[in-house]
Parts: sequence; structure tokens; C-alpha cells
Amino acid sequence: MNVFSAQSHRTQLILAAVSASLLTSGLFTAYNAYSRRERRRDLDRDILRSIADQDEASKQHLRPKDDELLDEQIIRIGADGYDEELIREQLARCYAFFGDEGMARVREKSVVVVGCGGVGSWVAVMLVRSGVSKIRLVDFDYVTLSSLNRHATAVLADVGMPKVGCIERTLKQISTWVEVDSRIEIWRKEDGGRLLEGADWVIDAIDNITTKVDLLKYCHEHHIKVFSSMGASAKADPTRIQISDISYTMYDPLARSVRRRLRLQGVSSGIPVVYSTEVPGDVKLLPLPEEEFQKGNVKELGVFDDFRVRILPVLGSLPSLFGLHIATYILCEMAEKPILNPLPIKNRKKLYERLLRDLLHRESKFVGEPINKLPIDEDDVALIFEDLHLGRSVVPPHAVPAHPTLLRWDPAKPLTLENCVVFESTEAAKHVRECLTPRTEEAHSRKNPRAVWGDEVQAVVERHIEDVAKYRTWVGL
Repeated sequence: MNVFSAQSHRTQLILAAVSASLLTSGLFTAYNAYSRRERRRDLDRDILRSIADQDEASKQHLRPKDDELLDEQIIRIGADGYDEELIREQLARCYAFFGDEGMARVREKSVVVVGCGGVGSWVAVMLVRSGVSKIRLVDFDYVTLSSLNRHATAVLADVGMPKVGCIERTLKQISTWVEVDSRIEIWRKEDGGRLLEGADWVIDAIDNITTKVDLLKYCHEHHIKVFSSMGASAKADPTRIQISDISYTMYDPLARSVRRRLRLQGVSSGIPVVYSTEVPGDVKLLPLPEEEFQKGNVKELGVFDDFRVRILPVLGSLPSLFGLHIATYILCEMAEKPILNPLPIKNRKKLYERLLRDLLHRESKFVGEPINKLPIDEDDVALIFEDLHLGRSVVPPHAVPAHPTLLRWDPAKPLTLENCVVFESTEAAKHVRECLTPRTEEAHSRKNPRAVWGDEVQAVVERHIEDVAKYRTWVGL
């Protein structure tokens, strides 16, 4: 009986201890939850109070909860009236990513965004969300209804308002300590320095190619860091978006024109850009009414000389992705944690160089004399190989070639984008032997490529010819 009594007594003690532990744990958990809720409420009240006071000329200190706290703690207020502790709380994830030193660099930088439309607005918003405290917005344009599919901050009520104005409003709602300098102006090279004064980075998100080239050349000559956005219009594939030096861009029509104009002015590299390697599909400029053409020169309808009049089709998500790419790159650069290898397509350049070099050699053998330059370049090689043939042989089953080769398709026609195809090396040897015997030999020894490869391959070639026609139409815009 004493044994059972002893065991029962021990059991009661254990149960009492467990119950006391659970009760203590529950009380502790409840107290922590209550404390967190109270701290969050205090933080929310502080934020609302800071926002309400942002327009006052003289900022007041945040009121402590009691007199004792006032004696023991002085709340640190920045020059703009925003509590430094709240700033660090708002930017906590960025501090965790870049560290104190990196974020100190980001917060002290000044950025100028030239062009505040679908790309520039997203850059501005994400830079400020990530800690940039000084930003200048430069754009002469106003919000229209069609702006709403891609602009980061514009709403229906903003139609007719300056783009820089609605961005400034949103930036100050996001970050009350940010210094925003909005300029409803167009950047011109004659007065370029005024709008770029004090800039650590310049973001080029300009639509017009002449102004874009002028801005990039000015920044390059004056050693101002600049990042440029190429064409986001008529694109839909987010996997084709790349960041690279301007010298590495390929078959983006805007990038090609900018690169060539800069090269003529002595600037061949040193400017990072975001661009897409996607070749536009069935997209066209939105038409102007016939009566507008009857009024005279359509170009005279533009707001400014050299600015486009007709509307480009834009899937709104693509400009935002361009803007996010830019903001990410700039933030990493400012924090001195740069993206080490930002160009996954860069290694393909050597492949394109090799394909072009081999094609030059084979064309020289075909015509029977040395050729210094072909009518196609590396951009064209990339277009033929990547977009027309998707990196595959023209011959069924269209395998990915281990040793790809470019060759003229029809020996009776000149070498062009339309008359150049991809083969595996063994297929290329057959095509040369059957269809591309040197012109110094008898022409009757050459066979028609359709007869050698069949109707199915010929149909693929003809489909590519149609695709090239669409591409030429786009580039010629």
C-alpha cells in the first residue's frame, strides 16, 4: 500500500510540474505575442504620425509614451523629420542583403532618371523602395490613357498630369525622407550638364534614338556612370532579357542602331544596357488615320523633332521587367556588390564569330576568290542560328548540331539572311559536295538543294524566308 501511495505521490508531483511548465510557457508565449502587437501598434502610430507631419515646415519630435522614456531616451530624427529607426525597419531586408556599409553607400547616392515612362517609372520606384534617398526625374511628357498599361505609378486620375509628378507623389508616399527633384523638361545635349549635376548614376530610359545617343555620349565623355534601356516594345519573352555592355548586344533593332551611332562617335563600349534578344513576331505600328496623312508630313505631328509619332505595341509587363533589371544592377553597383557575370549569352559570341569565320572561308572557296567581308554580320549570324533555326539543323529531325555550320542554301542566289541555313558538319559536307561546287567548275555539276534534301527541308527554308521578311520590316521602322 505504501508503494502505491509513493508512486501516486510521485505521479502527482510530475503532473503538477508539467502543468506548471505548460502554464508558464503559455503565459510567456502570450506575453511575447502581446509585446509584439504593442510594438507593432507603436510603430504604426509613429509611421502615421511621421506621414501626417511631412509637409510641416518645422518637424516635431515623436512623442514618447511617458515622461520617464523622455528622460532616458532621445528619439533620433533625421533632417527630414523621419525617425532613423523607422528607416532601418523599412529597409530591414535591404540591410540584411547589403549590410550596413553597403546600405550607407546606397542611401548617399544620387540618381537621375531621364525618361519616366514604362521603364523609367519602375526604376525610380524600386530604387527608392531600396533606399536611394536622392533622385531627379526628367521627362517632358504627360500621362495618357495608354500609359496606364505599363506605368508604375500612374492611375486614371493622373491622365493629363506630368509623368514626373505622379512618380514623385508615389515616391514620397513610399519614403517620406526621399529628396525628389522633378523636372518637366526634355534633356538636350546643349544644356546636358544642368540636369545631370550631382548624379552618381544616370538612367537612360529615353524613347528617341537621337536624344538617347546624345545622352550616352555625353555621360561617357564626362565620366558619368550611365545605364541604358534598349527596346522593350513588341517583345513578350522574359527569358530573353539580358544585361550586357552595349558592344555585346545582338539583333535588338534599337540596340543595333544605338551601338552603330555611338561607334561612329568614338564610343564602342563601357555602357551597360538591358535589352532583349527576342525577335518581334507579328507586331506592327498602330496605324494613323488616313486623314492625318492627307494633312502633310506625318513627322510634323510630333511634339518634338525626331520623336516618334506612331504608337508601338507594348505588353506592359516587359517595360517593368526592363526597369527591375536596371534597378537591381544599379543597387548592386552602388552597394559595391556588383553582379560579377551579368551576361549569360556572352559565351555565345565566340560561337557566332566562329560560324561567321567558317562561312567566310566557304564562300571564298565557292566564288573562287578571297572575300574580305560578307553581306551579313555577327548579329545576322545570331538571328539565323538562334531565332530562325532555334539552334538546330535545317534537316529533319532537326537535331541540335554538335558542330553547327552555316552555308548558302541556293547556289543560284546571293548570300543573304533568307539564303543561309544551319547544318551539322556532316550535312554541311554533303551540301558543299552536291550543291556548292566552286564556280570555277562546271555549273551542271551542282544540284538543286530541293532535289538533294527534299520538299520538307525546302518548306522550312521558305518559312524562314517569311520570318526574315517580318524581321526586316521591324528593323526598318
